[in-house]
Amino acid sequence: MSTAAPADKSRVAFTYKGFRFFWLTTLLVSFAVQIMSVSIAWQIYDVTGNVFLLGLVGLSLFLPALILILLTGLTADRFNRRGIMAVCLGVEFLCALGFLAFVNAQAHEVWPIFGILVVLGTARAFWGPAAQSLAPNLVPPEALSNAITVNASAWQFAAIMGPAAGGLLYGIAPIVAFGTAAVLLLIAAVCVLLIPRPARRESHQATSLETIFGGFRYIFSNKVVLGAISLDMFAVLMGGAVALLPVYTKDILHAGPQELGLLRAAPGIGAIVMALWLTRFPIRDHAGKILFLFVGLFGAFTVIFGLSTTVWISIPALALVGASDMVSVTIRETIMQLWTPEEVRGRVNAVNSVFIGASNELGEFRAGTVAHFIGPVAAVAIGGVGAIVVAVTWSIIFPGLRNQRTLDKKMVADGSSDPEAA
Repeated sequence: MSTAAPADKSRVAFTYKGFRFFWLTTLLVSFAVQIMSVSIAWQIYDVTGNVFLLGLVGLSLFLPALILILLTGLTADRFNRRGIMAVCLGVEFLCALGFLAFVNAQAHEVWPIFGILVVLGTARAFWGPAAQSLAPNLVPPEALSNAITVNASAWQFAAIMGPAAGGLLYGIAPIVAFGTAAVLLLIAAVCVLLIPRPARRESHQATSLETIFGGFRYIFSNKVVLGAISLDMFAVLMGGAVALLPVYTKDILHAGPQELGLLRAAPGIGAIVMALWLTRFPIRDHAGKILFLFVGLFGAFTVIFGLSTTVWISIPALALVGASDMVSVTIRETIMQLWTPEEVRGRVNAVNSVFIGASNELGEFRAGTVAHFIGPVAAVAIGGVGAIVVAVTWSIIFPGLRNQRTLDKKMVADGSSDPEAA
């Protein structure tokens, strides 16, 4: 028997069997999605040569989540979340087979790809709230921060390695890429079914407009949760610079595709390193103040990247952007999950998923539009300053979030149990 203190082991998410399968599912699904994303982009451009159609890929995946936001969250609250995830993976597996059949047929029309993308986006729309809401059912509150950190490291790792793997597999043959993605999704579905069914309270409320809009109502009535969700949305909206990396690489840094690959990988590498640090040295106190500090640092390092003219400053700056974002993600998501009641967690996570998607999409749009008028350097630097302004402003508007002390229980600076009282 281990001599480690039980309290310490209870804080480690991998101690719990259900979470181990959940983490493996996240890793496999993230890899499959990255492989398909790269392969789909290559396939569409190879067939059409139309850059505009590449932009429609993200829109096809995002719109279902926006349109179905009220239904996806309610479904996650009313039905077995593990079962929803399994069904979604089954649909994604069929989509991968659909892509495989398309490339095997060597078709010259790409509209079937967009039809499959809408189906895939619909499955992902239901997957997000169910998966995000299941994690708190698999570990106790004291291990939730660790669970969110290591789970985020899984998709960050996939975000770094997945595109490279997808490119290599597509280079061998398109059917190899989509076939590999299908196999990964099938294994992930098995992993979901191996997650022990968690005990959770079932809702017996009749479906009504009140229950359908329950997620929105709860978010806007709880300033801690509203602050956490909106902080992420506006900080990423202002500070996003990834869309301009090709322009920066070629015109500002005067570098090539190898350097572009390093620049794209840098935020993920920084996030993984920070995730490893947080698993070893988790945040124990002053969580709210640390949250706003690192959102501010996210903006500051974005400014440094924006003003840099050498790749060896730009890469570390982007790595620090990713590291800062990992800290804020861990704190925001943990606070949000712990403060959200079980009966509305799915609906709240549905809103959160759409907010995150919207901030990423609109952030790229903001960066591109501003860069068109005032240039990429000014666009990125102003966005970084904007993220700092958001951090300062939100710390004033949401004192309860700022004064949140710990991640495993509701305690604020004055020792009270209600952050709204701070």
